Formats: sequence, C-alpha cells, structure tokens
Amino acid sequence: MVTTGAVYVALEGWEASGKSTQADLLAEVLEAVRVREPGGTALGDGIRGLLLHGAEVAPRAEALLFAADRAHLIETVVRPALEAGHNVVSDRSYLSSLAYQGHGRGFGVEELRRLNLWALGGTIPDLVVYLHMPLEQAAARLGHDRDRLESEAEAFHRSVVEGYSDLVRNDPDHWAEVDAGGSVVEVQNRIRSTLAERLGLELPLLTEVRTAEPVPERGETVTAEPAPESGETVTAEPVPEPGDGSR
Repeated sequence: MVTTGAVYVALEGWEASGKSTQADLLAEVLEAVRVREPGGTALGDGIRGLLLHGAEVAPRAEALLFAADRAHLIETVVRPALEAGHNVVSDRSYLSSLAYQGHGRGFGVEELRRLNLWALGGTIPDLVVYLHMPLEQAAARLGHDRDRLESEAEAFHRSVVEGYSDLVRNDPDHWAEVDAGGSVVEVQNRIRSTLAERLGLELPLLTEVRTAEPVPERGETVTAEPAPESGETVTAEPVPEPGDGSR
C-alpha cells in the first residue's frame, strides 16, 4: 500500500466519452504521471496492438492480456511514481476489465476482479471517475474507423454500459459518476469539483483550453507551463476522443 500522499485517479467510460482529453487536462493540473491502459510501456504498447488492431483474440486470452499489460504498467510505472510522491492519472484501469470482460464477455465480475487484483499487487486507484454519456451519443462520435473492440455488436456495448452502472452503484466509496456531456471545460470542471469533494484536492477551475501538446506518458511528470502572452486560445467545444479502443 502506497502512503506517500500522492493520489492515483483513474478515468473510466465507454469509447469516445472524452477520457483521453480529460485525463490530459487533469494530469496537467495535478502535475501527474499520465498513463493509459492498455499501453504506457514498451511491452504494453505491443499488447495494445494485439488487442485492438490484431487478428481475432480468444475471449479468455483477451482478459489475460489486459491483466498482463496492467501488471507490468503498475509494477514499472504506477507504483514507483506513487512511491516517489508523484500523482498518477490513468486513462482506464482494472475496472475496465470488470465492465468489458466481466459483463461484456460474460465471464462474471468476481472472476475478473480476482484475476486483476492479483495482477495489481495491492495498488488500486484512490478514486475512479466514470464519465457517463448515453451510448448513442458516444457511438456517433466514433465514426466508422473503429478498432477490434469498438467494432463489437451493439449488444456487447450495451452490456458494458450496464456493467459500468452496476460497478458505480455497488461501490460508491471508490467511484464517482460525472456527466460527460457539454464542453471540454465543463466536463473538466465537474471532474475537478468531484476531486475536491472526494479527495480534498483544491484545484483551480478551468476557464479555457489552450492549444498544447498531449501530456507525456510512461512515467514522465508534467509541469504546467504558463500560457504565452501572445498565445491563442481555442473555444472549448466537445472534442471527440480518438478511437483509442481502450475498451
């Protein structure tokens, strides 16, 4: 168990709910290590390619590959960062497997929970923020260029969304549901307000989204740079999340 005072926050949700964009913004304000699942390490990126862009993967193999990716990321990036006192923001967590493989694939939540808690070795998020968006609205953002999991049948995805609802309802101490509708700024401020309420973090509210490079991953800490005086800002509109397919 990590007791350095650093916080580990994970963002969850269905495809195209805005997780990646919101994780970038949150990692910046927290000066956090920003990671994603699957991926975030050389090994993880290879597993990500197999899972999302490779040939057919048997359902049990899929669940095991996600757990293997997660075990390596936690051991080599997340836990060392927390032990060094760095905050961590993750685009997805082991709870994705409970929703996608436990519910979506029908393996059962408890079986997937046991597998993934063993893989995590005791390091779990302090808070999981679930970005809720109606399935139809999120599907419209995806478009037609979809990866292997995004291309699953509608029944699979509806089961995943139902799984998320069950997880939030059954574990309110570790989950916080946030409305993912509206502008990027509005959603980010809901997340920051939630962290203030649940974790006692005093975070400034966002007023605009600056054009900036994505927050680095793979264990790099991020220092927020001041906006240049002559820099242009962009109007905060809902930004479709790339089809990262991270379940």
